[in-house]
Amino acid sequence: MPPMQRARLGILVLTGLALALTFLVSCVIVVAIANLVLAAGLSLFFNRLAPLDHTVFQDIFGMIMTLLIAMEFNHSILQTMERLHRIIQVKTVVLISILALARKFIILNIEATSATTISALGFAVIALGGVYWLMRERDDRSVAVRSGPVPAIKESDPD
Repeated sequence: MPPMQRARLGILVLTGLALALTFLVSCVIVVAIANLVLAAGLSLFFNRLAPLDHTVFQDIFGMIMTLLIAMEFNHSILQTMERLHRIIQVKTVVLISILALARKFIILNIEATSATTISALGFAVIALGGVYWLMRERDDRSVAVRSGPVPAIKESDPD
């Protein structure tokens, strides 16, 4: 098989796999939304109408954060399929990781969690935030290099 045909076949296989993964993640999202609507409805109407109860709050927002993470993951796969990006962007993976840690903090039971675990999670958030900041700085510099030098702004004389 000539190299060009192999390359096209490889692209078709990867596109098919991405499509299958997108379909599976979409199914999980639909089921999770149905579960969230059911859980929130049952909690609001049959659980003493106490949405501000700490455990209810943790459960509902934990489910919402899980949905956000799944939707962002699905979106990154769709971007890859649409060839907006050749691979899943590291920046997106870092943001999804930060969302996952935020979800963990929301559902965390402070009384049952050790201080070292909370400290480790906090350090992970700081490290991921630093990585994201460095990547954003790199992207900002590359945009500045591509667009050329920024013209100097002349200061006006206040007199």
